[in-house]
Amino acid sequence: MADSEASIQPPAAEALPVFTPINLVLLSLLAFLIYTRIRPKPPVVLPKAPPPTVFRIFTPPELLPYNGTNNMPVYLGVRGKIFDVTSGRNFYGPGGPYENFAGRDASRGLACGSFDEEMLTKDLEGPLDTLEDLGPEEMEALQGWEERFNDKYLVIGELVQIGSEKAEKAQGAKA
Repeated sequence: MADSEASIQPPAAEALPVFTPINLVLLSLLAFLIYTRIRPKPPVVLPKAPPPTVFRIFTPPELLPYNGTNNMPVYLGVRGKIFDVTSGRNFYGPGGPYENFAGRDASRGLACGSFDEEMLTKDLEGPLDTLEDLGPEEMEALQGWEERFNDKYLVIGELVQIGSEKAEKAQGAKA
């Protein structure tokens, strides 16, 4: 019996095929992962920089064209500062709720909480609105608007009266 047990050999191990369906799927997945890691990436394209904005002096008639029409930027004045509100064109540009303020001094309208044309200075050639007749609550409201604009928008200029010394200097620098 011992001889018979010694003569019985265990079955020979069969070689399993390498190319089984699961191995092909795993190999394909591995190849795909390696390819996604080492493939060349397209170069990063940076967005075009906006044109540089130069701080300048505006008079009311010079500010008026900057109301968002004819592909112009949208500027508005608050207490002598000119803000570029072009990024808020949907509010300040044509068709927006504050469109009356575009290209104008918006100080009185913002202080009074009124968006009517009556709040705007009619005579663009005349003196700037001094806002002296506004009460403390209206001045506080205006200050809140000015702070909001300072935080959100770029100050790109100063609003001065026609014939002022600054306006004359700016006019001389253009010539």
